[in-house]
Amino acid sequence: MSDVFDDFGENSRSRARTSSRRNRRASERARLRRRRQLTTAVITFFLVVILTAAAVVLGGKLFSGGGSVSDYEGTGTGSIQVVIPENATGTDMARILTESGVIASEKPFIDAFRKDERATGIQPGAYELHQKMSANAALLALLDPSNIATIKVTIPEAWTKDQVTARLVNLMGYSEDEVRAAMQNGDAIGLPAQAEGNIEGWMAPATYSFDPDTSVQDALSQMVAKQVRTLESQKIPADQWKDVLTKASIIEREAISAADYPKVARVIENRLADKTGEVLGKLQMDSTVLYGVGKTGGIPTASDLANDNPYNTYIHAGLTPTPIGQPRPEAIAAAYQPAEGDWLYFTTVNLETGETKFTANYEDQQRFKAELDAWIAAHPDYLK
Repeated sequence: MSDVFDDFGENSRSRARTSSRRNRRASERARLRRRRQLTTAVITFFLVVILTAAAVVLGGKLFSGGGSVSDYEGTGTGSIQVVIPENATGTDMARILTESGVIASEKPFIDAFRKDERATGIQPGAYELHQKMSANAALLALLDPSNIATIKVTIPEAWTKDQVTARLVNLMGYSEDEVRAAMQNGDAIGLPAQAEGNIEGWMAPATYSFDPDTSVQDALSQMVAKQVRTLESQKIPADQWKDVLTKASIIEREAISAADYPKVARVIENRLADKTGEVLGKLQMDSTVLYGVGKTGGIPTASDLANDNPYNTYIHAGLTPTPIGQPRPEAIAAAYQPAEGDWLYFTTVNLETGETKFTANYEDQQRFKAELDAWIAAHPDYLK
């Protein structure tokens, strides 16, 4: 009996120790679980705090107009010039406007662009816009032609290439060397072969609108192209272009009234044809003499008339080597189709009204000249 109970007691104690160990292990596992849960809870808490703080910061920027704002309100402030290139899509415009700080982000502009049927008609060019504009305000600004930032350059009729050069330098900001070099590069500016490399007379008088970044070659190309279109529209044969422009440039300088253009043109033709008669083929035009000495107006002096240069038509018969200025379409038309008449002389006897008298008789011409001299004497300040 005692052995049996001894064994039983020993087994009982052994089981008790095993159970105790299991309890300790279970307790340890429970403790570790609680620690892991606590650690996870702490990490989760801090993550929530961090993410919440980030959301607050980003949200503050979103609604305060900084950072990644989706769209601004209103028509913006300040001024900025933005260039919309040729064939730009709505997406291209949105990117350009965003990068320039005009709008906040691309999507609102693209949405507005797609909703407005007029948007596809936005013209390429430089625009004067504001910064921080709403997408819709930016779209409306691009649709308004008055916002196109262009420089208007007016080339008056009869101006010489030197005068055109000075105007391009003053208004477009080119250097004089740039303009003169471009004028000599006939291929780059589309100068016809008939011009023989000289742009004088080939720049159409007109008012041009240039983008601020227009190159001097592009500006001159537009002027030349316009003059060529005039010649073509009047159906003037290409082999006559240079002579017609030369005659037209003289007409432009000599006649005050456009109504006299065809009659002055006839005088030119009659004088050129009169190679053995009274004028010996000499035009004897003051305008050509002045051009030859670098003047653009007034009455030639004795020194001017004695200056032997190719443009002095009192000395040299025939047309001048080149045009002497830029003629307008009316002068070109008159040069190609002169009026009918036998006149060899004309004199403007009143410089204010432009009254001009024509004759085939030298004695009449001398009387007309006396009238002009009397008018000048009565108006001594006019030529100043």
